[in-house]
Amino acid sequence: MSSTHYSKHFLPLESNADVFNQLLRALGISPDIVFEDIFTLDEPDFLPRPALAVVLIFPTTERYEAHKSQAEATRTAYSGSGPDEPVVWFKQTINNACGMYAILHAVCNSRARQHTQPTKLLELSDELEQAHAAAAQGGDSAVPLNAEDEVDFHYVCFVRSDKDGHIYELDGDSKGPIDTGILTDVCDLLAPEPLSLVKRYLDQEEDNVNFNLMALVHRPS
Repeated sequence: MSSTHYSKHFLPLESNADVFNQLLRALGISPDIVFEDIFTLDEPDFLPRPALAVVLIFPTTERYEAHKSQAEATRTAYSGSGPDEPVVWFKQTINNACGMYAILHAVCNSRARQHTQPTKLLELSDELEQAHAAAAQGGDSAVPLNAEDEVDFHYVCFVRSDKDGHIYELDGDSKGPIDTGILTDVCDLLAPEPLSLVKRYLDQEEDNVNFNLMALVHRPS
């Protein structure tokens, strides 16, 4: 559980490509850029490729929290900014909005990138808050009655930097972007090397099946 003191609270997004695409449209992203659900990693022919970014939702178990706390203790807070940075990273300042931050990380670090409001403006945007609330209530799952309620799931996004070719894990609830050390010329986040990062999460919770995965792809109309 994060110890962050949030300035605002949103209802959480369901891990559902239709819900994510509804928010993509509200953000002004082209209809040609869409999220697609990934139902299996064992049949490569059924993977939506090439993937511009991959979003993983997973349970925030005690094992995960302990592992993250240990890893975060070795990191320094990110202070980078500007066009020379390898990736665009948003610090999460809105509770239960990790799905929205995953969307922003995906579109701002791929060919889907468009102008996106800075974090502070995100907090102040009533229009975006309304769009997020509509998307959150558009899924099949029941949503919490109170946006301040803690949820036991979290989203992270994996992207490839156009600047240095490294694969980054982007989590607004961490101290900054995480360079995974994987260097690749392949602009496909479902290629074997990037996909190994997702499988690492799955292996850590091998007795837990409450994971979901989505890919951001370009589907010209």
